[in-house]
Amino acid sequence: MSKVGIIMGSKSDLPVMQDAIDILVEFGIEIEVDIVSAHRTPEKLFDYGKYAHTRGIQVIIAGAGGAAHLPGMVASLSPLPIIGVPVKSSNSIDGWDSVLSILQMPGGVPVATVALNGAKNAGILAAQILGSSDADILDKIITYKAGLKAKVIDSANELKKF
Repeated sequence: MSKVGIIMGSKSDLPVMQDAIDILVEFGIEIEVDIVSAHRTPEKLFDYGKYAHTRGIQVIIAGAGGAAHLPGMVASLSPLPIIGVPVKSSNSIDGWDSVLSILQMPGGVPVATVALNGAKNAGILAAQILGSSDADILDKIITYKAGLKAKVIDSANELKKF
C-alpha cells in the first residue's frame, strides 16, 4: 500500500513535483501520484481528501500554482498531514499568489508549506514524518543527511587546494 500521496492540480505541475517523486523513490517509499484539480474536479478532490487514509496513505504532498487551493482544500478534508508545494505556473504572479494561498491557512487547518517549487523538500519532509515511526526510513534519512554533510566537506576541501 502507498504511504505518500503526491497530487497536483494539473499535468503542467509534474516537472516541479517530479523532485518529490524522485526523492521518495530514492528512499524506497511507496507513492501514489495523481492529478486532482480543486477547481476542475471538485468531486475527485473531495473523495481523495476524505478517503486517502483508508488506502494506506500516511502523508499527502499537494502541489498547485496560481490560486493554489488544492493543498488547503485537501487539508480541510483529510486527517493526514498535508505538505503544500507552491508552484510557479504560467498564470502565477511570480509564484507569490501560490505561496500565500498555501501558507496563509486558517487556524485548525494546517498545511506545512515548502519553498516555491520546493517539491524535493516536500518529499524529504514526508519521509521524515514517516521516519518518526519507521526505523528503516529514519535510517535512510540519517544516511541522506550524512551524504549532504560529506558533499559540503568535499567542496570545502576542494577550495583549500587553491
